[in-house]
Amino acid sequence: MAAPVKLAHVVFKTGRLKEMVQWYCNVLEGRVVYANDMLAFVTYDDEHHRVAFVATGAAVKPTEGHSGLHHMAFTYASLEDLLGTFQRLQAQDLEPFWCVNHGPTTSMYFEDPDGNQIELQIDNFLRDEDLEAFFASGKFDANPIGITFDPEDLVARFESGESFEQLVAI
Repeated sequence: MAAPVKLAHVVFKTGRLKEMVQWYCNVLEGRVVYANDMLAFVTYDDEHHRVAFVATGAAVKPTEGHSGLHHMAFTYASLEDLLGTFQRLQAQDLEPFWCVNHGPTTSMYFEDPDGNQIELQIDNFLRDEDLEAFFASGKFDANPIGITFDPEDLVARFESGESFEQLVAI
């Protein structure tokens, strides 16, 4: 038996093809690798497409009462990259609806034009053994959601030179 080597892509049904493609290209700093009136492929790395869209005419936003995908997450290489993305999007009036330090990750959640939720995050633990120690400590069991934070405050603390460990501590 063999497990997959990676998650290749996610495909959305939409009635807002152009708007969704533009939004994901903007948020992920991606590019369109293929598009027509029915289908579009977007990538931001070496995969030929990470996010795809099929124009089905779907127009009803998901609610908490719908089963299906809750959100998908995109991990940044550094806190600097995540905060820079926050600042870039904020300058375009794209604000996260929830910012939370989950313990394992520091995360900002956004809603796309169709109401799908995406998480932009960084890993708070650079070594697997540190993450395992965090889980074993009981801190995650005591608060599996984490603590909310003000992203502007996190930017100010980062810019003042506070250490990574202090910025992501829970």
